[in-house]
Amino acid sequence: MTFVHEINDVDELAPYRLVWDALLGQTRGATFFQSLDWLETYWRHFGPGSSPNRRLRVLIVYADDKPIGILPLVVREESTRAGRVRVLTYPLENWGSFYGPIGPNPTATLRAAMRHVRRSPRDWDLVDLRWVDRSGCDHGRTPSTMQAAGFTPKPQAWDQTAVVEITGTWDEYWQSRSPKWRADLRRHLRHLSRRGKVSYVRYRPKGIAHGDGDPRWDLYRACVRLARRSWQGNSATGNTLCHKSVARFLRDAHKAAARAGSLDLNLLLVDGRPVAFIYNYHCNGRVYGLRIGFDPEWAKEGAGRVLQWMMFEDSFQRGDTHFDMGPGLLECKHHWWTGLVTSWRYTHFAPAAPQAQLLRLKRWWLQRRHGDTYLAGSKSKAQGA
Repeated sequence: MTFVHEINDVDELAPYRLVWDALLGQTRGATFFQSLDWLETYWRHFGPGSSPNRRLRVLIVYADDKPIGILPLVVREESTRAGRVRVLTYPLENWGSFYGPIGPNPTATLRAAMRHVRRSPRDWDLVDLRWVDRSGCDHGRTPSTMQAAGFTPKPQAWDQTAVVEITGTWDEYWQSRSPKWRADLRRHLRHLSRRGKVSYVRYRPKGIAHGDGDPRWDLYRACVRLARRSWQGNSATGNTLCHKSVARFLRDAHKAAARAGSLDLNLLLVDGRPVAFIYNYHCNGRVYGLRIGFDPEWAKEGAGRVLQWMMFEDSFQRGDTHFDMGPGLLECKHHWWTGLVTSWRYTHFAPAAPQAQLLRLKRWWLQRRHGDTYLAGSKSKAQGA
């Protein structure tokens, strides 16, 4: 028999940590963003304290009294041109590229969770499951389980992310890059070497469960200083490591990632001085590139590009399997990627919610005008669609 236990208080999740970690280890394509460590940090900063109308809905699915999956959800109010709407969605807010059920039985988990949502008192205007990996892990699971629960999911392309599939050998991958790009990187490295001794640091602690959860604040502060010195420090709209609006959140997430064994911090140094950083999370061989930056004094030497070169070569050597470079700025990533992947959203608009129906009509008009692959993650999000 299958049943769902719903938890709305983040503090009540602590007894489920071992179960959560075990299910995450059995999740195909798992990311740090699906961990309890991420959710606890996320909710402390983006929960009711940031907006009083937010509600946590973590659905733990049982079969024969044994937990088989977890579906973390949040209800949050969002402003649109049709007014404010309550959205039931995943706890990601575009920090990562993809999200989905946790555990080895994602179809059963999502099916039971959607039925539970359907039968529960409605505290939402939209069920909007975003960041779905339709061409990868999902395989049509999200729309089919929503339909089985009585929802009418409307699909829309959400965003695109650049990925590097780490297969074969480093030499095979390196030779697949353009000859001009490889020559440029060698030239950059020569120029860097003329200015001092070039060294590369990659810090990836195993996690507190292995007695190795040191956050190494000295390395983190080096990344923040580099972010401040780069163009990011002057940006008024960004959300990188040095921005006040998210600085405390990212520091707490850094500590949580180190504790969970999901931190992946990369620094390039010249004579011991940090000149570029790449800040990532990782889980089960899959790496997500969160932020990158470099000291503008070293721009002509291509410090950031050289660091990417060293990092990717190291990932091949250490046995990583997948690197998600993140959405946006795709023109800066095309030299490295092996492909582009589209994330999708599936939305059910509550018939009794007027604002939701206005958004449904607007979405229909945008897709009629731009086509089904129109990216919600770019223009239509800005338009409140």
